[in-house]
Amino acid sequence: MDAKTQKSELTRAAIVGAALDLAAAEGLEAISLQAVADRIGLSKSGVFSRVGSREALQKAVIEEFGRRFIADVFLPAMRQPKGLPRLNDIVRRWIIRTRDVDAEQGCLYTAGAFELDDRDGPLRDLLLEEVTRWRAALRRTVLQAIEAGHLQADTEPEQMVSEICALVMGLVHDARFLRDAKAPDRAQSTWARLLSTYQR
Repeated sequence: MDAKTQKSELTRAAIVGAALDLAAAEGLEAISLQAVADRIGLSKSGVFSRVGSREALQKAVIEEFGRRFIADVFLPAMRQPKGLPRLNDIVRRWIIRTRDVDAEQGCLYTAGAFELDDRDGPLRDLLLEEVTRWRAALRRTVLQAIEAGHLQADTEPEQMVSEICALVMGLVHDARFLRDAKAPDRAQSTWARLLSTYQR
């Protein structure tokens, strides 16, 4: 990669990062080429030349959030054996990320869902695709735990995934809105109690 290409990619990464910070603080609709340009000291045309339209930048933000989320929560857990060790590590890492990142910056999966829930269009479609993909990965992990005999054979994967997601959504609310420092510990206790109802 030549120096010019590398600089261009770094600039684009800085643009998307600044837009992600803006979305986390104020919502996806707060993103504009000018607002991002002001944040990183570029011209509006300089931002446009690297990311395109406002909608393209919003989409890039959703995709970048997804990459960071997967890198923090899912990929490290893949080092664990299939089944309950992996599922447990995913939930543990999700709680940690919510405590350390989302409580401060906001969770795009949660906030974006409320922001776009009644707005049809490509942006909602992309966020829905990202969230659905994540829930599918979580469902596969639950299925592996069932197949390994770590969870009861009659465990309903969709139900368990729904309960895990509800647990984390509650954590986002309590940690971010209520600013409850004990919320992550309570979430971990809730997970342990929930898990006990599914174990053999």
